[in-house]
Amino acid sequence: MQIIELPKGRPLAWYLDEEIRLARDVHQDMLFCWTVSPTVIYGRHQQREAEVNLPYCRAHGIDVVQRKSGGGCVYADRGNLMLSYITPDTHAEAVFARFMLRLAAALQALGLPAVSTAHNDILVDGKKVSGNACYALPNATIVHGTLLYDVDMQALEQAITPSEAKLQKHAVQSVRQRVTNIRPLLPDISDIDALAQAIVRNF
Repeated sequence: MQIIELPKGRPLAWYLDEEIRLARDVHQDMLFCWTVSPTVIYGRHQQREAEVNLPYCRAHGIDVVQRKSGGGCVYADRGNLMLSYITPDTHAEAVFARFMLRLAAALQALGLPAVSTAHNDILVDGKKVSGNACYALPNATIVHGTLLYDVDMQALEQAITPSEAKLQKHAVQSVRQRVTNIRPLLPDISDIDALAQAIVRNF
């Protein structure tokens, strides 16, 4: 597998475009990690007004971007490790399942009791630490996801507005009850760059 090193500090749309560029001529599995300034990312089938607290995002300088993959709405900032996996394997469902298992295993190697779910999430002690999505191109599959390391939970809760039905499905009253950061659980990981190195090493 090829580990890709990309420039830091670019906007989210730049990294999504880079995924497409790399996928156009992919001959082996590729993986890269990145972070972004505060951004809300919503799925291709979602309605922005229903999922995003637009007044809050405008007031706090939070970008709002739609991605080409499906899945739910997520908040990311410099405390959220983003992962992109690109492969020439076009069996998207199998690729996605494989990615989820490998990411969970990478977290398990760090001592976390991580488990993948049928809802494209990875949980630790029953709380979501990672959300993931994929989409297929004619010659490749792209999987990308989030990993909550030290995210601003107040901003996360305010910036996205899931429906009551979605919260009830997970038996919680708020987004914050459903998700958690893993930094307190990883005393040997000094910062998000060290986490990225560890995930890549164990992936």
